[in-house]
Amino acid sequence: MNILVINAGSSSLKYQLMDPHTGEVAAKGLCERIGLDGRLTHKAPARGIKVEREIPMPTHAEAISAVLEILVDPENGVIASTDEIDAVGHRVLHGGDKFIQSCIIDEACKQAIRDCIPLGPLHNPANLMGIEACEKVMPGKPQVAVFDTAFHMTMPPKAYRYAIPTKYYEEDHLRRYGFHGTSHRYVTRRAIELMGRSDIRLVNCHLGNGSSLSAVKDGKCQDTSMGLSPLAGVPMGTRSGDIDPCVAQFIMNKYGMTADECLNMLNKKSGVLALSNGLSSDFRDLEAGAESGNEACCLALDKFDYEVSKYVGAYAAALGGLDCLVFTAGVGENGPNTRAAICRNLGFMGVKLDPERNQVRGKEALISADDSQVKVWVIPTNEELMIAQDTAELVEK
Repeated sequence: MNILVINAGSSSLKYQLMDPHTGEVAAKGLCERIGLDGRLTHKAPARGIKVEREIPMPTHAEAISAVLEILVDPENGVIASTDEIDAVGHRVLHGGDKFIQSCIIDEACKQAIRDCIPLGPLHNPANLMGIEACEKVMPGKPQVAVFDTAFHMTMPPKAYRYAIPTKYYEEDHLRRYGFHGTSHRYVTRRAIELMGRSDIRLVNCHLGNGSSLSAVKDGKCQDTSMGLSPLAGVPMGTRSGDIDPCVAQFIMNKYGMTADECLNMLNKKSGVLALSNGLSSDFRDLEAGAESGNEACCLALDKFDYEVSKYVGAYAAALGGLDCLVFTAGVGENGPNTRAAICRNLGFMGVKLDPERNQVRGKEALISADDSQVKVWVIPTNEELMIAQDTAELVEK
């Protein structure tokens, strides 16, 4: 079975053609500069193919057409015809509180995605463009929406409600939603398999340029660090994470910023980038800076590790204990120093790493010591496989 996985951004489109049952990726690539000039990068790993082409892409429809053309290209493609694509799975950022699971895309689904644009103004319009572009180029082909927020919809009201007047919740749907849900769901499922039971208390640490944590009990999300938007939670590459709202008010008043300008600063000019005095948002650069004695880089790393540790401790309290701690995503999978620093702060809970096991990068591994009271795993995430599997399951039904 061949599932085409699409992740559409405002001016880009990532794709993978994969078998949902084996996880084998036949081809993957990226369309960039949509609406400007257009560039396609295409790879077919098994065939050792990498192709880069300049292709006019005024809209997402031309980008989808370019993807389909390269997939069936006699020299660089991997299928003989688009008829070999069984269905298309789309990553959709925001499903609001309307979707607790993935769904077959129909007019009602598309309208619900439109209704959530105020909650996901940067991503939902682009996700919708990707869906409609596929409908135009592949009419009648089954399509599935996989929502980034869906996994977190099992949170209880005490976790997702904000302590603000009820009318803002009832009329404007202002609440904690959480993101990275497809990743959190994938690593939760894998952790349950590795632990050999489903009744576990688990904290997932999805750590990268964007970072979020989730508290999971018996496979269901109980709390998560991101909120109404991906700005909340721990400090990230360029995002501030949790701050006192009065910080924003003070900055806007003193420097004459609008709310949008202030949010842009908090989203794109803050986080570890700001703490390192603008040196970098890349944790590899920060580690190199810290090793050379750069105090700002040391502070950025210390702040990040400290805040992640605080969330893990809080979530252990929310879950009534902790059986398993998982690190995933770019920094979580490839940052042994970050993992070690976080776990040192959690020693009081019985978390203990094996230093040698912890040297793993980008591979699934148990990294806790034999006498650790909490199992600690590195589990590489695979959101595309999760999307493909959801798509296959719904289409096969």
